[in-house]
Amino acid sequence: MKKLCALLLFLIFTISLPAQNSNVAETEGTKSADANRKTADGGGKFNLPPEKMRPINVAKFSAPPLIDGKLDDEGWKTAQILKDFYQTSPGNNVAASKPTEVMVGYDEKNLYIAFRCYDEKDKIRATVAKRDEVFGEDNVRVWLDTYNDQRRAYVLGFNPYGIQQDGIFTEGEGADFSIDIVMESKGVIEDWGWSVEVQIPFKSLRYTAGDGKLWGFNAGRNIDRLNDEFDSWLPDDRDISGLLIKHGKLSGLNEIKYERTLEIVPSITLSETGSRKRTLPISTANGSGFDPIFNPAGLRDFGRFVNDSITPELGVNLKYTLSPNITLDAAINPDYAEIEADAPVVSANQRFPIFFEEKRPFFLEGKEIFDSPLSPFYSRTIIDPDAAAKLTGKVGANSFGFLLASDNAPGNYSLDERNDPFISRRIGEFVDKNALFGIARFKHDIGSQNNIGFFATARVFPKNRNFVSGFDGTFKLNPKTVMKFQILGTHSRKNFYNPNENRSRYRTGNGIGYYWNLDYSTDTRGWFVEAQGRSTNYRADAGFTPRTNTNTFFVFNRFSTTSRPKEFLIRANWRQFARYRVDWQGRTQGAFVGNGFNLNLQGSLFIGGEGGVGYEKIYEDEFGARRNARQSGAFFGAPTRSAVQPYFSFNASKRINKQLAVFGFAGFNFNSFDFDFGAGNRFPRASPAFQNFLNSPEYAEYIRRLLINPNDPDNFLNVPRLDPGKGRQFEASVGGDYKPINPLRIALEYRKSRLTRNDNRRTAFDTNIVTLRSTYQFTRFTFLRTRIDYDSLSSNVRGQILAGYNPNPGTAFYVGYNDNFNYNGFSPFTNQLEPRFERNSRTFFIRASYLFRKSF
Repeated sequence: MKKLCALLLFLIFTISLPAQNSNVAETEGTKSADANRKTADGGGKFNLPPEKMRPINVAKFSAPPLIDGKLDDEGWKTAQILKDFYQTSPGNNVAASKPTEVMVGYDEKNLYIAFRCYDEKDKIRATVAKRDEVFGEDNVRVWLDTYNDQRRAYVLGFNPYGIQQDGIFTEGEGADFSIDIVMESKGVIEDWGWSVEVQIPFKSLRYTAGDGKLWGFNAGRNIDRLNDEFDSWLPDDRDISGLLIKHGKLSGLNEIKYERTLEIVPSITLSETGSRKRTLPISTANGSGFDPIFNPAGLRDFGRFVNDSITPELGVNLKYTLSPNITLDAAINPDYAEIEADAPVVSANQRFPIFFEEKRPFFLEGKEIFDSPLSPFYSRTIIDPDAAAKLTGKVGANSFGFLLASDNAPGNYSLDERNDPFISRRIGEFVDKNALFGIARFKHDIGSQNNIGFFATARVFPKNRNFVSGFDGTFKLNPKTVMKFQILGTHSRKNFYNPNENRSRYRTGNGIGYYWNLDYSTDTRGWFVEAQGRSTNYRADAGFTPRTNTNTFFVFNRFSTTSRPKEFLIRANWRQFARYRVDWQGRTQGAFVGNGFNLNLQGSLFIGGEGGVGYEKIYEDEFGARRNARQSGAFFGAPTRSAVQPYFSFNASKRINKQLAVFGFAGFNFNSFDFDFGAGNRFPRASPAFQNFLNSPEYAEYIRRLLINPNDPDNFLNVPRLDPGKGRQFEASVGGDYKPINPLRIALEYRKSRLTRNDNRRTAFDTNIVTLRSTYQFTRFTFLRTRIDYDSLSSNVRGQILAGYNPNPGTAFYVGYNDNFNYNGFSPFTNQLEPRFERNSRTFFIRASYLFRKSF
């Protein structure tokens, strides 16, 4: 940890100066144009006009334009007009349906962009939308590759009212719109169409600039009602892999005034929480306490509802731009109150962890530098940081990111746990201890779109130390083929479970993880092959690891028709794929082969389907003890189970009109495994072994003796081991988005997942999840949002009402109420059925933050 801190300080003082300028010949600006040059035939092939092959010379404004969306300022008269857009979807570089014009200008402190979009006024689709939710209606967008490395670009979008959607596009990974930058934009709708005007402060961007420096650039327009048409200023050659390599260039940004910028965002949250509390110690509730199956005569803890006092939480986020291309972020006791909670997921019968996206602002700055195929860093493993610091940037061909954090969560035990005499003895050495994180990431660019990288992570906690390091790379072998790889080694000192002994031992463990992918893509054909694996002792405690002791080999092939935007069937895709999975002992874990199709039809209708046959084999030592002469195995009956698993699914989505869009999915999987975990109190274990046990004389005698003497030490049960079995699984979801009036959006989604065993026809689980969301935008920055989530498995309802004012990233004011209750559910303390309504918790909160921004 000390070495990482020293390295961070060294880098701050040694690379804080701007990178030296170097002259770049204008001919460099034609590289991406060369990638797009084709013979002209009007059907996807094209010959770029000279003005699109040269870098765009950005006009320098003598006076800043008024950002009102009207484009009548004098400065715009000096800017080059970019027009003659190509329809790249659903058409393949054919003429756009509607004309679009773009202009770009700058002064010492800001970049200015303007769009003029010709259209019929009454057919324009636009609402006063929430930020980052404008791509479902008419919009325009630009890509700014501010390092001109064809690897990463800002993607900035705007609807006809100027409402923003901003993010980072990373080549090979796609766009991430969780990132917000400070900028100003306005849009107006006129009789001839609509226009948008944008002012982007250079201090909001990370970039290189100076004499001869170029930026990658492209502009696009999305016309929602015309089969979600997308038009681009530069064509998109589908026979060339990648996106940014096909973009144009901006030149002339020679007089940017560099400013070091300090951003300070203090925040305060005042909250009052009420929650149900235990009246019995945890050990009592779990020992002599009530249990509907194993202790129906035990003590019942009905709990009591306690309203805690008002709690203030203070925090501060800081950002300092050491240079235009290097940023230092820090957070002290950051306030990460859940303004937007994670969506509910189906958790029944899950063997492996579920991935959730990062939403916290501190971890989003420079997030793309920490992404890699095996996910050695997953920021949500840092749950409740007391303090954190991060340095990210790019100097020349080298990108880097360093992160340090101290996480309070692992040692933050509840009062119930601290006060319980049995639990407190087990956790004593961990109470109030923090987990320390250190992350280091480097990437070096090679040529136009190749790179090699290094990754290292460390997580240190008492009796749990983990270190990961390794290399990765991306190489574009030819215009159509890209290869990626990653290799990681892990070193851990922690508890490892040994199935041969059915116990965990504190020891050293070393592991390895690998990933390799070869991807070939053209307009009508594509394929890729992929291999990845993680060994038995592989651990990445600062990352996301779905499964260890596994190797997966996957092959995929695609055939596509050429796009015909005026036909009923615009485009069709046919996919074929196969996967084989094997553990590091050479045992088969599973396989499947399948086919799928996607149809793009007129009227923004999309239909897809998939079907195939899978095979799965499970082993008892993956779940617990391995049977031997000294012990029984984890499974009741045979030590392995296998199943052939046919499956098929269908999906469809349709935008019916300006107000309504709907979607649906249904899937069937035959012989899916019920792992016999049970699914809460509503669905206890469904296996024949467990059900026969409940009807056995042994169980009846146990209950009889329990009722006579609850404290009889000789009265105990041998509960059957796991008995996984095959079953029929049904998955479905249906939902839609409705905009009855301009400022109101309503989204409803219903999901169902049910598994019924073949051997005894019992339902292993039946989950129904309903999510209802609505947002009313009073203005661009002021809104009222409600959300209700219902999960039938736990009979639980979570709700939120939130009023907010958010004029820019960093400045916000929220007033909210969160509620959590059960209806005909089960007690969280005793698992007993509780008829009618029982509240688990509720919270009132007020949160305020303000962005202070000072440039030097």
